[in-house]
Amino acid sequence: MQSAETVLGVLRERGRRGLPCEELYRQLFNPQLYLLAYGRIYANKGAMTPGVTQETVDGMSVRKIDRIIDAMRHERYRFRPVRRVHIPKKQNGKTRPLGLPTWTDKLVGEVIRLLLEAYYEPAFSDRSHGFRPGKGCHTALREVANTWTGTTWFIEGDIADCFGSLDHEVTLQLLGEKIHDQRFLRLVRNMLKAGYLEDWVWNATLSGAPQGGVVSPVISNIYLHKLDEFVEKTLIPEYTRAKLRARNPEYRKVEQAIVRARRRGDRAEVRSLYRRLHSLPSQDPNDPNYRRLRYVRYCDDTLLGFVGPKAEA
Repeated sequence: MQSAETVLGVLRERGRRGLPCEELYRQLFNPQLYLLAYGRIYANKGAMTPGVTQETVDGMSVRKIDRIIDAMRHERYRFRPVRRVHIPKKQNGKTRPLGLPTWTDKLVGEVIRLLLEAYYEPAFSDRSHGFRPGKGCHTALREVANTWTGTTWFIEGDIADCFGSLDHEVTLQLLGEKIHDQRFLRLVRNMLKAGYLEDWVWNATLSGAPQGGVVSPVISNIYLHKLDEFVEKTLIPEYTRAKLRARNPEYRKVEQAIVRARRRGDRAEVRSLYRRLHSLPSQDPNDPNYRRLRYVRYCDDTLLGFVGPKAEA
């Protein structure tokens, strides 16, 4: 039996090399992955919060893992509906739905997340900062602060109800492009279609991944990776022109005036002209042939930075 680190390492290498992922479902028979998943989520605040059953982390045991693996082997495992509650948003006092899975579904979801993250993480864009190891809102802000110098226009984007709007068929189609394992895709489909209980009434989930679900963040990143690719491969090349801005003609005039003042020996004029020079940009900020487009994404929030005229922005 391979260790969890070995399994995830092999998946990372396949993802880095762009190789298709086959026989992924078979990895769900490895108890080492469940132990690793347990170690990652048992201390979370929600570990003691029940879903539609009273099951919590308190009932965890190796025998429970064995029962889950046995159900997986015979494709009998079924996700239960999540318990939906509404929590207030800090920004505007409105509420957003939060799904509370059962503890067993959280554990299986974390195993699925570990597998998907290991395989897809090497292929994700460097401009994506949400729900990724070693990245977050601060790395996104740092990228903007350090590399977006000279940006004239900022275009902000926000996807309304991102998790709740993910199309299930598109999600499965995107996963199927690289994951050639129908048993694993059926399991993900069952997870997405499990529905939710609100006021103890079952409702179907026709779209989206449950907000609060363990797998939802990595699924949203796989989904929005197509947006990242479109911006990087289509938009940025289209709105990036010239290697450098043209020299600022006013700046050059002052430089030439300094040369003439030095020849005359007029030190006071030289000092005055240097002060003027330091207040001017050396390159033309209105160069009509210079364009730059930059992009960063944090979860479902996108930011485009454009150097150019407002009409193009």
